[in-house]
Parts: sequence; structure tokens; C-alpha cells
Amino acid sequence: MSPVVLLLVPLIAAGLLAWGPARTARGLHTAALAAMLGTVLSVIADVARGGAVTALDGLLRADPLSAWMVGLIAVVATLAGAEAVASGHGSADGEAMRRFYALFHLFVFTMFLAVTTDDLGLMWVAVEGTTLASVFLVNFHRTRASLEAAYKYLLICSVGIALAFIGTVLVYFADVQQFGAEAHALRWTTLLGWAPQLPPRVVELAFVFLLVGYGTKAGLAPMHTWLPDAHSEAPAPISALMSGVLLSVGLYAVLRFKTVVDVAAGPEFAARLLVLLGLASLTVAAAFLWSPTNVKRMLAYSSVEHVGLVALGLGFGGAWGVAGALLHIGNHALAKSTLFLLSGRIRDAFGTADILPVRDLVRAMPLTGRGFALALLALLGLPPFGLFVSELMILGAGFRGGWWLASALALVLLLIAFAGMLRAFHRMAYAPGAPTAPRETPSWAAAAPIAVGLGLLLLTGVAWPPGLAAALARAAAVLGG
Repeated sequence: MSPVVLLLVPLIAAGLLAWGPARTARGLHTAALAAMLGTVLSVIADVARGGAVTALDGLLRADPLSAWMVGLIAVVATLAGAEAVASGHGSADGEAMRRFYALFHLFVFTMFLAVTTDDLGLMWVAVEGTTLASVFLVNFHRTRASLEAAYKYLLICSVGIALAFIGTVLVYFADVQQFGAEAHALRWTTLLGWAPQLPPRVVELAFVFLLVGYGTKAGLAPMHTWLPDAHSEAPAPISALMSGVLLSVGLYAVLRFKTVVDVAAGPEFAARLLVLLGLASLTVAAAFLWSPTNVKRMLAYSSVEHVGLVALGLGFGGAWGVAGALLHIGNHALAKSTLFLLSGRIRDAFGTADILPVRDLVRAMPLTGRGFALALLALLGLPPFGLFVSELMILGAGFRGGWWLASALALVLLLIAFAGMLRAFHRMAYAPGAPTAPRETPSWAAAAPIAVGLGLLLLTGVAWPPGLAAALARAAAVLGG
């Protein structure tokens, strides 16, 4: 199936929801999610058969790496979309939910566009589009805190995307200086072919701007400061999308340029920068996660931690490092989106996302509490869940590649974050005192997205589904892994 159809489904859904009646919004939203899943499966199947699918004279191009990202976005969007239907965000009225669904699908469209275009200029536009589409969702509850978080998110990410623009212009300058004004000079496939002849110093300078710019979007420290506020104030389904896949879209943009830089200037330059930022992210996250006070901010800083781990895997390189990083992107998307969905239920029930007032969570909310415990264990990297495998691959790549000090330091920081988050959950589950939330009534609708997320995490940990290993190998091969 053409990538054009993949993009049209969420775009048309967003348009219909924006101008359609509120009474049909929920049904249209659900139908759009089903149609999106169908088109995504078709595109992934076509990529698996043919290696890459193109459209619009190559402007749109889905290769195995794109297919990996498209699949993750679709899975997390489906889980988040289902939770949005089930929860309805408490007191939100029909008009508010209609706007929510419209922006939700516009947000998904911009992420699909960012990972399916071959043109790096259009990718820049799409990444900026993700900010514009989601900033109104961050302020969905229209509180003072959410407004401040939305402004901060818009301001910092706009600065970041401006730096990424400078990096893109520098790459174009290097391109044109060497080969003249050629057509499609900013196409990734064109740049990759020309990379051996590009001036290495200019490309390295460009990559610094690109890493800082797109790294801001990805939540890499020290450019992560927008992330805890935006993720904690957004509605739970949007937090799930932002943490689960939006950060990965920022990393995807870095990856596309890294491949070019590796060929033009050698792999050591980008590797050192990624390992440095990866360790910085793990350090910042571990410092906060040792004693968190708010559930959603805890999960947000955990995202900084895992983005840092992915950066380490990409910096360590090799088959284990790159494949481990890609697998970790997928595992983190599943675990974090599940936890953010559950954190929304906890906030709705207890009236706050602060950890201290949450007491006897498992007894008050048996489905949510047990689901949160399992998803947290998965996020902490315990077997039999998939993050254990991907973290093992990343750290193994570090030790095998001679990054002993960085790997050992990463391991220590992961243990600090592990202890802090486990202690926070223990406080929520077993703190003395009567629970202040009404007892939860479990339902299939509430259990389904959580069961799917945990089930997929179990599969990536103990028994990879058919085709996963091949898909991962093909996606890593795009990056030279």
C-alpha cells in the first residue's frame, strides 16, 4: 500500500473530526483507529516483501526503519486512542472531546509524515508539526500548570527545531558546494550516496546542531527541561503518545543524519557525542528518580533515562548496540505508554498525581494497581519482559566494544533509578492509612489496552513473534548495524 494512504487516513480523520458534529466523534475516532491499523499492517507487509515503498516521485519512502517506527506509532496510538474512549477525561464535554480526537489524529499524522518522508527538509517540517499539533493537547485541561507546561514545551522545542534547521542548512550547503544545485539534494537516499565525498568538518558541525536540535525533541539531557512538565500535565493518552513514540521520532531524525555523518566523517565522532549525551541523560534521570514525588513526573524522568540508554546503544554501535537500541525504543514505547495510561486512572481516582496521597493502591484499584506494578517491573528491566533483553544487548555492546567505563557507569545509574522507582511504588501500594480513592470496578474495556501492552512486552522478552527478528535486522541494516 502507498504511504500516501497511510498519511491520508489520520489526516482525513482529523479534518472530519474538526468540522463534524460532536455526537459522532467517538465513533469516527474509533473507525479511524481501525483504518489506521489496517493501512499500517499493509505498508509493513509491502516493506517486508519489497524492501522499501515509495510514492510522489520518492518524496515519501518507507524502508524497514520507517516501517519499524510506523508500527510502533500505530500500536501506541491504538492503545492511547482506546484509553481516551474508555476514560473520556472525566468531566470533558462532547465538544472538548471532539477537539481532542481531531488533534489526536493530526498528531499521529505528523509523526507518520516525519518517519515516512525521504526528504530531510520535509522531515524537519513534520517534526515541527508534531509540536504544533500536540501543544494544544498538553493544555487540554486548561489549568494554569498545563498552560505553563504548554508554553515551555512550545518555546524550548521551537528553539531546538531552529537549531536543527541550521544543521539541515549546513548539510545542504555541504551538498551543494560539492555537487552543485542537484535535484533532490536533501533526499536521504541522495545524501547517503554522496556522503563519502562530503566535507567531513562541515558535516560534523552540522551534526552538532542537529543532535542538539532534534535531541531537544527526543528529551536528551540537558535539553530535556520541557519534558517533565509537558508529560505530567498532558492528558494520559497524550502523555503515552509523547513519551512512547514522540521522543523516538526525535531520535529517528538524529539516526537518519547519523548514518550520513558516519560515512562522511567516520563513526567515532557521532558515537562519542551520543555516549556523552546518553550518560548525561542517565545521570539527570537517576538524580530525580532516587526520590520522586509525582507519578507522572517520575515516568517523564524515566523517559529521559531510557532515551539516554538508546543513545548509548547507538553510540556503542555494532549489531548488538544498534539492534538493541531499536528494540529498546519499541519496548520502552509499550511499557511507558501502558504506565502513563494507568497513571491517568490513578490521578482521576485520587484527584492528584502526587505519590504521597496515594495509599493502598492495589486494594483500592486492583486492576490498575496490579497492572501498574507489572508494567513498572517491565520498565525497570526485569525478566521476563522485553526491556531486560534490550538493556542486556545495549550494555553487552558497550562491554564488547571496549566502552567499559561508560557501560559500568550506565549500569550504576540504572540501579539508582531502579531503587528509587521501586521505593516510590512501594509507598503507593503499602503506605499505612485508608485509601482515599473509591474502589475500582474492573471492566474488559479498561483491561484490554493494559493486557495488550503487557502481553507484547512479554512476547519481546520470552518468545519473539514470527518476523520480529527479521524486521529488527532489516531496520538495523538501514543504519549500518
